[in-house]
Amino acid sequence: MASVRSRTGCIQLGHGCYAWIAGDVGWGMSNAGLITGRGASLLVDTLYDLRLTKTMLDALTPLTASAPISTVVNTHGNGDHWFGNQLVSHAEIIAARGSVADMRQVGPAEMRALTGMDSPAGHFARRIFGRFDYTGIEPVLPNRVFDGETVLDIGGTEVRLIDVGPAHSTGDTIVHVPQARMVYTGDIVFAGAAPVVWHGPFARWLAACDLLLGLDSDIVVPGHGPVTTKQAVRGIRDYLEYVHEQATARFTAGMPAMDAARDIRLGRFADLDESERLAVNVHTVYRELDPSLPPLDGPGLFGCMAELCPSL
Repeated sequence: MASVRSRTGCIQLGHGCYAWIAGDVGWGMSNAGLITGRGASLLVDTLYDLRLTKTMLDALTPLTASAPISTVVNTHGNGDHWFGNQLVSHAEIIAARGSVADMRQVGPAEMRALTGMDSPAGHFARRIFGRFDYTGIEPVLPNRVFDGETVLDIGGTEVRLIDVGPAHSTGDTIVHVPQARMVYTGDIVFAGAAPVVWHGPFARWLAACDLLLGLDSDIVVPGHGPVTTKQAVRGIRDYLEYVHEQATARFTAGMPAMDAARDIRLGRFADLDESERLAVNVHTVYRELDPSLPPLDGPGLFGCMAELCPSL
């Protein structure tokens, strides 16, 4: 999955568009974006805690002083893309309907509970999320909800919001800036890391990849990882197809989901970071194939990944 840029911090992309790229890799280290127009700007996502979000907002001040943030788009309902909303609560905050449902289900309190559990799931969660501080976060939900697609005018710049979910989560918004030939994908694209299919179906995520590949866009800002190109979208699509095929074959053979996750060899995808997400992805395939299978809650899913993670 080739990337065109790997510098951290604020990256200028042209036509008034910027990417805020996480200064480290791993779970929860998410990207954001800024689209500036005449006298106003749009922020794509906030970050996983207040410290990270404040650092970003402070660094963006030279840009937002003359174009204040008037609009925020949360691409989906995972906390690493909205827990910092309280620091931009003056703005109109927009999200897809499914994203808001996810936000209501899992907020800072639930993350504190997960990371405080004395269990394999809790130990795993503390290891991957220990760098974040969930204290003091007041959940600020979007005050504008959209369905399907909507178009915004940000100081004369056209911005298209398209809900391509449910896929990664219950609602997944891509933010397309036609004039700049670029798109902010949220977690529909992970650059250099395995995607995690919390919700599915896989077919919706594959369709989202096809939509991205069909856009007249040269630059792709993923939810995680360096700024990249459509090659990363093709890589995610190939991974999803491969995992779905491999998991389906094992489901048909009567293999339990965790046994299937242990049995699947990732081949050319083995070098992707966070490979333990395969446990969640296989479980999602199994539930697609047999909807009567009981869903796993957050601790259950993290417990599966802890079991698969070789370093635990």
